[in-house]
Amino acid sequence: MGDISPFVASVSTRIARHAAAYTAQLDRQQHPGRMVLDEFSTHVEAVLDDYDPPSTRRRHSDSLVFPHLYEAARHPPADEEEWRVPSAVMAALLAAEVEFRGPLRLTSRQNTLLAEEYEQIGAQLTVARLPSHAALAYRRAMALYRVNEDNESEDRCGLLLARAETRSLPVGLRRWAGFGSDVLCGHGYRPSWLLGWVVAQISVFTGIALVLPLEQEPGTTIYLGVTSFLSPPGQEDTAELSGVAQTLFVVEGWTGVVSMSVFFALLVRKWFRM
Repeated sequence: MGDISPFVASVSTRIARHAAAYTAQLDRQQHPGRMVLDEFSTHVEAVLDDYDPPSTRRRHSDSLVFPHLYEAARHPPADEEEWRVPSAVMAALLAAEVEFRGPLRLTSRQNTLLAEEYEQIGAQLTVARLPSHAALAYRRAMALYRVNEDNESEDRCGLLLARAETRSLPVGLRRWAGFGSDVLCGHGYRPSWLLGWVVAQISVFTGIALVLPLEQEPGTTIYLGVTSFLSPPGQEDTAELSGVAQTLFVVEGWTGVVSMSVFFALLVRKWFRM
């Protein structure tokens, strides 16, 4: 392990052993969920129980304790057991948890480095279809970026966390609602996406209105279709239209009110965090 201290080498060996045992257990689960993740926490605590650094100060203030484990996880060799996720990736996650929860204080630079490692691990766990574990990694990264007041990185991890948590839900209404929230506005982290849906909604409602047999010029129909989205039309605006057309433009108006209200609420939230 090169110039790694005997203490770090010893802890790394324990981490690798616990990671291998946990990965073997994880691979036996068809749908690993919260209970298996709780078992992972047990392995982390087992390492932390014997994690007593010789000094509370780090030898290098701009580096992490287990960079060799993180490097090994980036391009892990295939395990002979053919597990769904290489044990090297789980060893990196376990090592990151030891650094995150351990007695050594992290500097601002180390917060960033560890957050980046968590993001990398989260991406690998997502590919391995372990969303609950990926959510743990993104949650940690998000917390570390928040400490450093890195709002952009925090939001990026927040979106990845929301996606991982959605994928971890059982098939049903909540999961589909989560997918819908992601498509519409990136779970609230990408409010600008709603503007695309605004254009799509106006186009759909206006297109339907043009198909209906209305006794007015197409230009008037287009104008009414565009303006109705910003505010529900009144009786005078739709007095000469059929009942179906009136209902169409009223529905469009209230759809626009809801869409724009959500857009501005998310936009204001983003502005206040800048």
